[in-house]
Amino acid sequence: MRYLPAKPSIYGETLDSLTALLTEHGHPAFRARQILTWLYKKRVHTWEEMTDLSRPLRAWLAATFELEPTRFVLTKQSEDVTDKLLLELGDRSLIETVIIRAPQLGVGQENSRKTICISTQVGCAMGCKFCASGLDGLKRNLAAGEIVHQLIQVCRQEDVRTPRARAELVSFDNLVVMGMGEPLHNYDAIIRALTILNAEWGLGFGARRITLSTSGLVPKIRQLADEPLGLRLAISLHGATDEVREQIMPVNKKWPLRELLPAVKEFSEKRGRMVTLEFILIEDINDSLEQAAKLRDIAADLHAHVNLIPYNTVEGLPWKRPSLTRQEKFAQVLDRGGVSVTLRREKGHAIDAACGQLRLKTEQAREAAATS
Repeated sequence: MRYLPAKPSIYGETLDSLTALLTEHGHPAFRARQILTWLYKKRVHTWEEMTDLSRPLRAWLAATFELEPTRFVLTKQSEDVTDKLLLELGDRSLIETVIIRAPQLGVGQENSRKTICISTQVGCAMGCKFCASGLDGLKRNLAAGEIVHQLIQVCRQEDVRTPRARAELVSFDNLVVMGMGEPLHNYDAIIRALTILNAEWGLGFGARRITLSTSGLVPKIRQLADEPLGLRLAISLHGATDEVREQIMPVNKKWPLRELLPAVKEFSEKRGRMVTLEFILIEDINDSLEQAAKLRDIAADLHAHVNLIPYNTVEGLPWKRPSLTRQEKFAQVLDRGGVSVTLRREKGHAIDAACGQLRLKTEQAREAAATS
C-alpha cells in the first residue's frame, strides 16, 4: 500500500530541491539554507520558531510541507539502557527506532556513546522466519522524510538529556539501518535520507559511522557499491550454507550464497571497507559447530567481521536462543580460525527487543480495543 500524505515532509527535501521550490514560488534562494539550519541545527518544532523568515514565507512553508511526519507514541527503556521509541506516522502506521547506549566508565550514562537503529519500512516483505517485523508482511515503504525525522526525534530527546556543546553536533555516535524493513527494498528513499543526514546542510553525520544492513538483495548491493556515500555494509547472513539459510530466509532462494558472496566481496573491494556478517544464533537451526566452521571460511575469504547475536524471543514464534556455553563454543571456532568476531551480549530483552515486536504488540492491543 502506498501512502500519499496531504503534504510531503520537509525533511525529505535536499538543499537543491528546496532551493528550486522556493525560487519557483518567488522566494529568495538563500532562504533554503536558513530553513535547513532551523530544521537540522536548531531542531525547531514549529514554523513560527523560524523567526528570521518573513510571515508570508512561513505561511507558504506551513501550507506546502509537513513539519512533524512522526510523533511519539511511547518510549520503553530496559535495564541495560536500551531505549525503544515507538513512533506513529501520518496514516497511524507504527515504526520503531532504537537507542543503544554503551556505558563508559567515568562519563555517566547520558554521556556514553549512542548507536541509533532506524527503520525503513512499515513491516517487511522478506519473510524471514525468525523476525517479528515481517509477521504481517509489508504495509508500505517509508518516505525519505519519515526516515530522516526518526533521527530528529532522537536528537530532540537526547538534547534535553545532554545539551550540545555546539549547535552543529548531532546527539548520537553511530547509525545503523537495521530496524524494521529491508533498506535496499526501499532503495531510493534510504539513499536520499542518508544523503540528507550526511550533508553539511543536514545533520552533517559522517558516512563512515553509518552501517546499512541487508538480507541480500544482490543487484542493489552492486548498485550501492557505486554510490558516492561511503557508508559501511552489513549482511544479515544467519546461515552459512544454502540449506540452512533457506530454512529461515526465503530471499536465499532468489539470491543464494553463490550469488550473494561475490557481490559482497565486490562491494568490499570497491569501497575498501571491511564488511560485517550478522549471524543470529538460533538453537538447533544454525548453532552447530559445522555452521561455525562454514561461517569461519566465508568470513576469512571476505576479510569480514562477524557479529554473533543470540536470538531475541518473539511471542508466537518457536525459535529459542542457544545456551551461553553453546554460543561461546560457536564463537571460539571463528576466533581460533583468525576471524574477527563479536558475541553480542543481550540488549533490551525486557522491552520487546526483537525488531518489530513492540509495534506488533501495540497494533494488536489497538485492534483488541477497537473490537471490544
